[in-house]
Amino acid sequence: MGNKKIVLILLVLIICITIISCKGKEGFKKLFSKEDELEIIRSDEYDFEITEDDGMRKTVLYFKDKQGLLVPLMRKIPWEEGIAKLAIKNMIDSPELRESLAPTGLTSIIPAGTEIMGMSINEETGLCKVDFSEEILNYETEKDEDGLIRGVVYTLTEFQAIDEVQFLIGGEIIPSLKYGADISSPIKRENINLAGDLDELRSKIVVYYKGNNLEEDFEYFVPVTIPTLAPMPNMYTALEALFDGPPKELGLGSDILEGTNFYGVDIKDGIAYVDISFDYENPLYEEKLFNNMIKNIGLTLGEFDEIEKVELLIDGKSLEEAGMDIYIDATIPAFAYEY
Repeated sequence: MGNKKIVLILLVLIICITIISCKGKEGFKKLFSKEDELEIIRSDEYDFEITEDDGMRKTVLYFKDKQGLLVPLMRKIPWEEGIAKLAIKNMIDSPELRESLAPTGLTSIIPAGTEIMGMSINEETGLCKVDFSEEILNYETEKDEDGLIRGVVYTLTEFQAIDEVQFLIGGEIIPSLKYGADISSPIKRENINLAGDLDELRSKIVVYYKGNNLEEDFEYFVPVTIPTLAPMPNMYTALEALFDGPPKELGLGSDILEGTNFYGVDIKDGIAYVDISFDYENPLYEEKLFNNMIKNIGLTLGEFDEIEKVELLIDGKSLEEAGMDIYIDATIPAFAYEY
């Protein structure tokens, strides 16, 4: 009987020591985790959900369409140490990536065979240094070169800790690439899909237009940088450009309903009230079409940090006051497209 008590006491002591040795919340989580437990990882712009079941992180990667325009796609990649490096690896051309992207008509911006020799991130300065093998130079055109640089920079600067990117080739910083792109110093996130000449104008805005792969019946949003005469980037100018339609040479469209006019935008408590009107008396009040238009507006306004939601006004009236009984998702979209 005495021996049983001693054994029991020893077992209790072992259990207590095991629990104490598990440091903080993570230790208890490992001992008592539930299959459906959800952990939310926050960044400045998005909430990323990682489940125990798949251990995946929603990450924005950049690819190109048939016109060579950069297109952001949200894809799930494994959450692990060095995830920024993994994001770039998931953009390198390969048979598997081609098969995965085939239904979209999009293609990789990083040539096949490219290796990432190293990557470092200085969280104090926001500088990311990424060293590529020489295979990264196996692109064909000047547009490919520009898309490669901007696609890598935009993908890496989606991460909160990264503000700018320094390219290295074979361990060395080189002055320029083969078509003259300057990579001698760190590159910031700017001028994606530039339409026009920045030198002649004062400011620039980013507007989301709609691309369409007719062969695969796949639609996607394309961020376009447009130079303007406005002294500073502003929401009115951005929406005006959206409602006017994309530059013809880009071959893009939008989800703005035909015959819709933009009157103005007011901001209050993080909500953008966008006032529109129609050229006809009885517009087609189809819920899906209006939500598509709201998303197109929301993506464009999402370039401005202070906006959280969008509400439409019809001739200065709310949708309810205008007699429209439809549901509108007013939240600014976190991603242009999930695939």
